Amino acid sequence: MRISDQLVKQLQHLIAQRNLKIGDRLPAERQLAEQLGISRPSLREAIQQLNSLGVLKSRRGDGTYIQVLPEQWSQQNIVDPINMLMEDDPLYRFDVQETRLILEGGCAWYAALRATEQDRAKIHRYFDEIALHQNQGDSAKAAIADAKFHLAIAEASHNAVLIQIMRSVFDLLRYNVFLGRKKVYSHPLSAEQLSDQHLQVMNAIDRQDAQAAKDAMCGHINFVIHFVRSLDEDDARLKRVTRLHRIQDS
Repeated sequence: MRISDQLVKQLQHLIAQRNLKIGDRLPAERQLAEQLGISRPSLREAIQQLNSLGVLKSRRGDGTYIQVLPEQWSQQNIVDPINMLMEDDPLYRFDVQETRLILEGGCAWYAALRATEQDRAKIHRYFDEIALHQNQGDSAKAAIADAKFHLAIAEASHNAVLIQIMRSVFDLLRYNVFLGRKKVYSHPLSAEQLSDQHLQVMNAIDRQDAQAAKDAMCGHINFVIHFVRSLDEDDARLKRVTRLHRIQDS
């Protein structure tokens, strides 16, 4: 089990032990780290994981609040084998992205044809939220807004089956977005490109251009697939070179 997953279980136990409720604030970071006997960076990693999944909510300068009680965390895919596969196995992450490519291209197509004024307003709202949280450096909130942007487009398709499928895999989508953002959004140029790609999808839906909306959505997801694969290959190459240097120096 990863360290962050072990800490999640420790946090579950602490919250239950103290009988904390939804809306209650966790102890301050320094105090919480001392109580759990862990480093603050490790604690931040665990809290970020829980923030990305929506069970905790951190407010800058204010603290971290409980949004879902620990007994329900298992339903939120906190320490789920699927999420572990996505983080540990790059090929599985690409499988998820390819599935999104198939589903969300169709969602964007039908959203362009069927979106109401209220649907478009919701899509615009989440687009603005992504930019707001990204500018504030809050990647966890940006990931949630990003996933909600994609889900809003699915809902705008007014296809009951597509909506049901997208809602059923929302936690998977949110975690996939979170992992992708950790890699892609660490590069300023790619962050700008992703924002522009979201804008292209949204604009195509606004002008009811179904083909352009589908093309923009598929282009966006394909960009993420190829960009992350390139980063993974660079990481693997660097590790191989590092291992070679260690062998030569030994």
